[in-house]
Amino acid sequence: MALHFIDELTEELKDKVVIARFDFNVPLDKSDRTKITDTTRIDMALETIQYLLENGVKKLILMSHLGRPKGKVNEEFTLEPVATYLAEKLREDVVLTESCLDRGIRTLLNLNESKVILLQNLRFHPEEEAGSSEFAKALASYADIYVNDAFGVAHRKHASAYTINAYFKNKAYGGFLLKKEIQALSKIVESPKSPFVAIVGGAKVSDKIKIIERLIINVDHLIIGGAMAYPFLVARGHEVGNSLCSQSDVALAKRILMGSGKNKVVLPVDHVVSSEFGGKPEACDNVEIDGDKMGLDIGPKTIALYTEKLAGAATVLWNGPMGLFENEDYAAGTMAIAKTLSEMESAFTLVGGGDSVSAVRKSGLFDKMSHVSTGGGASLEFIEEGSLPGIQALKFGVDLN
Repeated sequence: MALHFIDELTEELKDKVVIARFDFNVPLDKSDRTKITDTTRIDMALETIQYLLENGVKKLILMSHLGRPKGKVNEEFTLEPVATYLAEKLREDVVLTESCLDRGIRTLLNLNESKVILLQNLRFHPEEEAGSSEFAKALASYADIYVNDAFGVAHRKHASAYTINAYFKNKAYGGFLLKKEIQALSKIVESPKSPFVAIVGGAKVSDKIKIIERLIINVDHLIIGGAMAYPFLVARGHEVGNSLCSQSDVALAKRILMGSGKNKVVLPVDHVVSSEFGGKPEACDNVEIDGDKMGLDIGPKTIALYTEKLAGAATVLWNGPMGLFENEDYAAGTMAIAKTLSEMESAFTLVGGGDSVSAVRKSGLFDKMSHVSTGGGASLEFIEEGSLPGIQALKFGVDLN
């Protein structure tokens, strides 16, 4: 069965009620929770929303989660700031309901005004994360057509992104953002153009072991940075001082380095270190780190080595920073990777994972990448597994029997 997207729909949308799942899980200002500090996730959904409105839907019901209210009503996680921002961008009234199961929703659906309805936070209901069929059925009862454009939750079997498909046989579609994510990630999963280089960073090998094992089969080079590099250096017999490094991660690194892809692994040859986490930076111009120091970024020789390995690549996947990039003293490695990728005009460059996306945004080079994935865990899982439960449900439906 083929996966269907909303660009296949035009006349079919006229006068229909559409319920659409988005990922409006945006960061809010800690001191003023009415302010959204980064609107990217909402901005990326606008293309789908506008398409549905322009093609004459009678009502458009938007749904999303925000934060982790743990199945309880918590005003800290209200979608009110999202409703306000959407109303500004769409130049339409956006009515925020009191809850997803508010009795007033039926009345709203029968009124001529207010075309756009935003359901209050899905995760105020424990049934959402439990994947409840009753909750999914209640959501489905509002609409004729279902659209999923929430790639960021497609790896979860939640009611609004997975179970709900059971109630929309041949009436479930992917939105434009979901389509872009699948197309971009498929270029990494199915047949990446060679030379293919993956850059993997972050804190723990255990968090990324599945993706490393998946990638090492296809890549020409696997560049490793961030705290993840230290267990690999230890596995190769080097001293890493007080750098973040657990024995279990060293064991996983050894497993990788004993495999057939061991010669593809590229590790740091120098570092930026400090006596304490985030303390005064010092250069360490060789691979060994003294006992009282910890590595917090890759050094200039490593930046040159990684840049050389990236030269001429046709496909690049970047997941995870090269150091403590949030601190300017330890951002040089991560920013150098962003700059190198931004200049690779003939390569397909895909950035996935929350911290790498933040780093690219911080570098000001977001628009210079071929694709920046909105789904941190979802993009990783897609690369590991080749698909996601929410995408499979959209494609094949869900059998509740």
